[in-house]
Amino acid sequence: MSTPESGSVDNPTPALKDAPPGVLRRAIGASAMGNATEWFDYGVYAYTATYISRAFFPDDLESATLLTLGIFAVSFLVRPLGGLVWGPLGDRLGRKHVLALTIILMGTATFLIGVIPSYASIGFWAPVLLVILRMIQGFSTGGEYGGAATFMAEYSPDRKRGFYGSFLEFGTLGGFSLGALVVLAVDLLSTDAFMDTWGWRLPFFVAGPLALIGLYMRSKLEDTPVFRELETEDAVEHKTSTQFRELIATYWRPILTLMGLVVALNVCNYTLLSYMPTYLESRIGLSSTSSLFLVVIGQFAMMLVIPFAGALSDKVGRKPLWLVSMVGLLIFAIPMYMLMTVNFGWAIVAFTVLGLLYVLQLSTISATFPAMFPTHVRFAGFAIAYNVSTSLFGGTAPAANEWLVERTGNDLVPAFYMMGACVVGLIALLFVAETAGASIRGRGVPGVDTEAHPSALQKS
Repeated sequence: MSTPESGSVDNPTPALKDAPPGVLRRAIGASAMGNATEWFDYGVYAYTATYISRAFFPDDLESATLLTLGIFAVSFLVRPLGGLVWGPLGDRLGRKHVLALTIILMGTATFLIGVIPSYASIGFWAPVLLVILRMIQGFSTGGEYGGAATFMAEYSPDRKRGFYGSFLEFGTLGGFSLGALVVLAVDLLSTDAFMDTWGWRLPFFVAGPLALIGLYMRSKLEDTPVFRELETEDAVEHKTSTQFRELIATYWRPILTLMGLVVALNVCNYTLLSYMPTYLESRIGLSSTSSLFLVVIGQFAMMLVIPFAGALSDKVGRKPLWLVSMVGLLIFAIPMYMLMTVNFGWAIVAFTVLGLLYVLQLSTISATFPAMFPTHVRFAGFAIAYNVSTSLFGGTAPAANEWLVERTGNDLVPAFYMMGACVVGLIALLFVAETAGASIRGRGVPGVDTEAHPSALQKS
């Protein structure tokens, strides 16, 4: 499988000069900013779900909250389409151009959610417009996340890809936390009547300026050194049909493996970060202010740990961190969900414990997933596999949890749901190649055609 252009161990390519520190920092910042904008939207939607349900559905509709969470899931059903469109474009035209388009689409759709008239004003068209805008967000996100992770991974030095890549997820939690803080601030400064009418809308308007800042940062950068090297060698894929055939025929195994890991990753993500405020309010009886405060504290703890976990993965590898995370969640999910019911203080402790275990997966996404594919199909392979799995199992997690809790009456359903996802992830992990320290250049598979060199990493 190794070829002279693949960068294999037998046929090494010449050393690629690392990006200058200033350029690297700007690339990391631009990627993280776009990701923060994406997750700011998801966070704001999740944290205002009870207000959205009252604004866009009839007052006497008992299933309004479930329908609101269902619309949250709708955007994820469109994400695979986004991956199918943006992924191949990113491999043909470059990462930078696609990321500029996706951040504008995403920010505009989020902003417009804040101006949709209520159900009392336009009736049925209110939820219809909400669904349309959520679909636009899902379509843009289908290229944003995979592109940002690929962009960051290809700019990062091989020996520190875990550390630098972790800042993409720092942006994820930053966006979630900013969404929670903005909603919390508006909630504290508003009357209940204002919050029900215009207060919940104000956080959505913040997405517009965030998207413009991210676009500006990205416009000041060249495309990644790894992609530009492939362009120079005229080794970029030029036809989408050829690219799809090669993906399915040659790289079906990493596609399936990545999908399995994403089941664990995103079921835990959306159960912990998106569904938690609704769960704490509806099932445990916390106020909206208390539930947001709890989530913010837990997320700040996770943000503090993320860079250290990413750096640790450069030393010991990505797979050990994933193993500890999923086994830990299997062991502690039920005890921590039971602990949440004791009181507010113990609920903070329980959420933080689960969040810190989850961080071991989250911190290594940008180092692990892009490295599962060679450069010429990396964006497409990542975007398609990630978004298909996320649409089926990740974005549906809040609605699925709510539906199952309502049907069973068992408040431990979210714990069981996370545990089942971790079992799927552990099976997938058996087939993952270790890529810590491996080159991700050329048309070879990292960790297969190029080896990891952990002994060299200790000197970094």
